[in-house]
Amino acid sequence: QVQLVESGGGLVQAGDSLRLSCASSGRAFSAYAMGWFRQAPGKEREFVAAIAWDRGIRYYVDSVKGRFTISRDSAKNTVYLQMSSLKPEDTAVYYCAAARDTTANIRWSSEYDYWGQGTQVTVSS
Repeated sequence: QVQLVESGGGLVQAGDSLRLSCASSGRAFSAYAMGWFRQAPGKEREFVAAIAWDRGIRYYVDSVKGRFTISRDSAKNTVYLQMSSLKPEDTAVYYCAAARDTTANIRWSSEYDYWGQGTQVTVSS
């Protein structure tokens, strides 16, 4: 069983940066693929970024490429989402997720087994 707890959200202005953290319990953290998703009001949850550490793969949705970076610290059982040059359209609740099958298509939310409760990111113009 894996528990995920996100933190680092907040209210910022356009152009600012934030770093989201997702702390994970469980000894098998390094064996999981990790992803970040977001959901804006009235919209479906969408993929943001994912990392499959064992395959050395990182994925990003086009709208955040060059602005967001996903990384992980296995010693701390934590995955990060560094967000820069934030835009109002980045406003959403951000969720981290863990997938046991690292060979799955980790851009799909259905491939994830565990989810955090989410952290709100609000970007004002």
